[in-house]
Amino acid sequence: MTAAARSGAAGFPIRQGEERWTEAEVKALSDQLATEAAGLRVEIERAEQEIADRLGDSVSDAGDDQADIGAKAYEREHELALIYNTRELLVQTERALARIESETYGSCESCGEPIGKARLQAYPRATLCVSCKQREERH
Repeated sequence: MTAAARSGAAGFPIRQGEERWTEAEVKALSDQLATEAAGLRVEIERAEQEIADRLGDSVSDAGDDQADIGAKAYEREHELALIYNTRELLVQTERALARIESETYGSCESCGEPIGKARLQAYPRATLCVSCKQREERH
């Protein structure tokens, strides 16, 4: 951590000129992420159940023409993609919660510099500072 970084509440690094993290902010952030994680788990479970129900109804699909079969396959693929994205968001959310718990939250996983409080408030799942994220997106 450079001289520009200072420790905030719970030891979270902050960038020069930023306000320290308060305990209330950390608790609100943790609560928000925990609520989102619970909602994502429910959403995944519901979507998986819907797909399982549809797959179980294959007997009713026996008389479908090719257009119907194609449309249903497209819908299934779309639903699977949504579940995959929701699972990925859940993984990121749980990772952020784990980083808060271990007090490593706020440090860039690439360079170790502070991510920035404003960036984390806008996107609490961020694991890279802006510079490292830009570098990653260019590759």
